Amino acid sequence: MFGGHNATIPCRFRYEPKLNTPREARVKWTWQPAGGRETEVLVAAGSNTRSSEKFRGRVHLRQDFPGDAALVIAEVTLSDMGRYRCEVVDGVEDKSVSVDLELYGVVFPYQHPRGRYRLNFLGAQQACEDQGATLATLTQLFQSWKEGLNWCNAGWLADGTVHYPITKPRVPCGGLRLPPGVRSYGRRHLHLHRYDVFCFSPSLRGRVFFLQQSEGMNLTEAQQACQENSAEVARVGQLYAAWKFTGLDHCEAGWLADGSVRYPITTPRPNCGPSEAGVRSFGFPPPQLKYGVYCYKTDEEVL
Repeated sequence: MFGGHNATIPCRFRYEPKLNTPREARVKWTWQPAGGRETEVLVAAGSNTRSSEKFRGRVHLRQDFPGDAALVIAEVTLSDMGRYRCEVVDGVEDKSVSVDLELYGVVFPYQHPRGRYRLNFLGAQQACEDQGATLATLTQLFQSWKEGLNWCNAGWLADGTVHYPITKPRVPCGGLRLPPGVRSYGRRHLHLHRYDVFCFSPSLRGRVFFLQQSEGMNLTEAQQACQENSAEVARVGQLYAAWKFTGLDHCEAGWLADGSVRYPITTPRPNCGPSEAGVRSFGFPPPQLKYGVYCYKTDEEVL
């Protein structure tokens, strides 16, 4: 589903207490993020309901019909992704069901500005957050691999494992004899080991657009140009989302908020990089160099 919208996670039960021992069923929803611990979301018994601090004011049971215990989450964000478990207790018998909540988005590889393999797990988490994203899950990376993601550098995932997706086997990426697939380094030390990271960015709630001046702009001028257009310099995740979900295609390099320079191509053509669609990168050039800029404006600011 899309970020910023409401999510309804289904849960149904059949409960028929004996007339001489009337009881109210107790419904408990819990949530477990990828690689995290299971925590309480909401507990309801009759008309009494309590919710945890993270979800307070954003969750309720739907209760459209007898036995309906669907959980409704308002204004879903990246941090709400994970496994939700519905447990129904009537004092005698417990029943539960688990459902994974995934947002519709795009997975992208990300490196530290100083180069390859410089992020431990906490650094990888922060790098994704700085780009308006979160650590990708293995399921999300596998789906992106099926859609053509081909990247030879290993990166952290949300569960503390390290993987990389290969659609075209080659010598530096496991060798020619290995079939295409998502290669795994397994679980690594969260503090000592360093890799790149695979981030997940949801669909956009605004738009990304390109600005250019005749002689280009350094990074400071690029930031000012976006501000003058009631926008901000786009993050890497926003550029990837615009490329994937709105078809943004521009064969001119532009600054992004992290100080990198990139451009999105949906229709490959001469002089615009490789023959595959994707977001091209110029790395992190000195901030005084001149390029265009990709700006981001939220829905509320879009006229």
